Amino acid sequence: MTIEKMIYTKYEKARMIGSRALQLSMGAPFLLKLSEEELTKIDFNPIEIALLEFDEGVLPITVKRPVARSS
Repeated sequence: MTIEKMIYTKYEKARMIGSRALQLSMGAPFLLKLSEEELTKIDFNPIEIALLEFDEGVLPITVKRPVARSS
């Protein structure tokens, strides 16, 4: 079984990171273990935390794309 990494457009990536950053800023728990030092380094920035989660592949957000039908 092969596991393929999904390729997202820049718009999908921006939407997922923005949505997750909003969740984090509203008090959602982190999905990564981050030390106090790491959080201080990124200044507790929700966008940076969302980017880290995206890079690790743990974002709880899915993308639904329309399926093209062939005639």
